[in-house]
Amino acid sequence: MSDTPQKPLPFVYQFAAGAVAGVSEILVMYPLDVLKTRIQLQTGPPVPGVDHYNGMFDCFRKIVKNEGASRLYRGISAPILMEAPKRATKFAANDSWGAFYRNLFGVDKQTQGLATLTGATAGATEAFVVVPFELVKIRLQDKAQAHKYNGMFDVVKKIVATEGPLAMYNGLESTMWRHILWNAGYFGCIFQVRAQLPAVEPGNKNQQTRNDLIAGTIGGITGTILNTPMDVVKSRIQNTTKVPGQVAKYNWAWPALGTVMKEEGFAALYKGFTPKVLRLGPGGGILLVVYTGVMDFFRKMRDGE
Repeated sequence: MSDTPQKPLPFVYQFAAGAVAGVSEILVMYPLDVLKTRIQLQTGPPVPGVDHYNGMFDCFRKIVKNEGASRLYRGISAPILMEAPKRATKFAANDSWGAFYRNLFGVDKQTQGLATLTGATAGATEAFVVVPFELVKIRLQDKAQAHKYNGMFDVVKKIVATEGPLAMYNGLESTMWRHILWNAGYFGCIFQVRAQLPAVEPGNKNQQTRNDLIAGTIGGITGTILNTPMDVVKSRIQNTTKVPGQVAKYNWAWPALGTVMKEEGFAALYKGFTPKVLRLGPGGGILLVVYTGVMDFFRKMRDGE
């Protein structure tokens, strides 16, 4: 996670630190994810009798007014279960791929190029873990589909029964692109921002937290700018029920990008950007601060053994 290799820890510690960081972030920021998904799934002009959201605050107001505040946490069980393997995979894969690439290219320290390459590879690795959870979350968050399901396991059962077991991996390609772009921007930016910030005095936790919060937040914003178009098409693809013999309107990532841009304009590729960046900017800072803190705790614990 840093630009210079630290004492390596076994995978189980990386996994645990990533899990704690991920769950901490989602408990604070999840309602913004609901708002983001609702806005991304909107297509076409307003329909009488159907909620149409004119931005993040309008979406928030209508959900609370018409569905109740608890709806802002609808579908959180899937992300909570997903966050441990997802964030653990993100950070553990980033650390592992970083060591692999440093060894491959024969360098001792991380560079800007390696930080970006490592992040992109970690993102592709992470995508395989998160796709089924993302699919369940999208189906539960969408107002038009949520009534079909009685919770997370019911979503899985009905998707497998009606669309087949492989349908749980609908949107894998777009999810890979989404995570490659976000992780490349996030980890690449963290490396660059850390290099520009004042050096942390040994043992100064306040300075370490400050630098991690700044670097993680800027990294989160950068990753969000890069990957939002892929996030929009991923939401559309995963919210599409597969029907045998029919070609889905949103199927593959890059053609779906073209479809959205042609029908709704370029700006539609950034639907849901405001709640998304408000979540993943500060959320990226929270992730980095918690992950670094937990890893430091584990290192001290092992040193004291």
